[in-house]
Amino acid sequence: MARIDLDQIAHSYDNLGVQPNYALHPFTHTWEDGETYALLGPSGCGKTTLLNIMSGIVRPSEGRVRFGGQDVTELPTARRNIAQVFQFPVIYRTMTVFENLAFPLRCRQLPQHEIRKRVSEVAELLNLTGQLQRAALHLSADAKQLISLGRGLVRNDVAAILLDEPLTVIDPQLKFELRRKLKEVNRRYRLTLIYVTHDQTEAMTLANKVVVMDHGRVVQIGTPQELFERPENAFVGYFIGSPSMNMLECRLAEGGVDVGSVRIAFPGINRAVSKAGGKLAFGVRPEYVTISDVPAAGAVPATLVDLKSVGAFCIATLEMGGQRIKAKIRADAPIPVRQTFVRFADGRRLLYADDRLLAVA
Repeated sequence: MARIDLDQIAHSYDNLGVQPNYALHPFTHTWEDGETYALLGPSGCGKTTLLNIMSGIVRPSEGRVRFGGQDVTELPTARRNIAQVFQFPVIYRTMTVFENLAFPLRCRQLPQHEIRKRVSEVAELLNLTGQLQRAALHLSADAKQLISLGRGLVRNDVAAILLDEPLTVIDPQLKFELRRKLKEVNRRYRLTLIYVTHDQTEAMTLANKVVVMDHGRVVQIGTPQELFERPENAFVGYFIGSPSMNMLECRLAEGGVDVGSVRIAFPGINRAVSKAGGKLAFGVRPEYVTISDVPAAGAVPATLVDLKSVGAFCIATLEMGGQRIKAKIRADAPIPVRQTFVRFADGRRLLYADDRLLAVA
């Protein structure tokens, strides 16, 4: 494995104009050896472009790529010592499962006993042990993708393993199991895994660090907990979480913010806002909104509009100050019928100015 440094990397597929039309805006980051990362964002946000720059499939318009301190910007993929797993299976259909898994090791002339040992470990990890002697041609699409994934995992000498939405063709239950197994692989072998996905569940359950992208920009990098509890950008609040973060237009008031005619306490807000301008928004996760029929300290009035059951939880939609807000509550929690008040957990109230996090209370 190796540390990967990206130094002011940027890429444009159209260099005809005076100003580059960036598919990937300038970005600097160090991918630490042995960590598991997820590149998360909607389709077209630049995830695959960034991954392909690291692999060598795409040469960046700007910046340098270094593996373990060595500049590899000009090196082709074959000389970067990486393993890459694509969205759809890439296998040798005329070979058996064993031969497919062993092929990368035979190319490196490993001893036969070492090949058998590594193939056996990976086959057990991916539940392919019983199919090692079967021809890959006759396997299902998800089994073929397991082989493709196994070919990436079988080597322990690569600088990094780059995975571009590799679980797309795999059924949901197997996806859940494979995410668990990939975490196990990382713990056992300390591989550097960089995983592209548009699925927030995949990213949040698999990765130690998540890189959130939008319109060719990296908008936040953090642990799953950091992204959930303190989104630095309004897009992160919208994109992560189900339901997404409540974002309510507000204006500055004495000791807090006003959402319509409702005042929400926000200690120290005047000092924070005095340093910034722009459009203000109050953000809070539905998980940190509680409802009751009693006007407790810090609670504000609201009107229950809708209630939907989602298994162990209910999603309550309320109107507060002329805007809609959602609360995620236990299914067995009492629901006020007549008068409703909402309260926001301390330390979970977020204030945004022009979509950037400004203050927390």
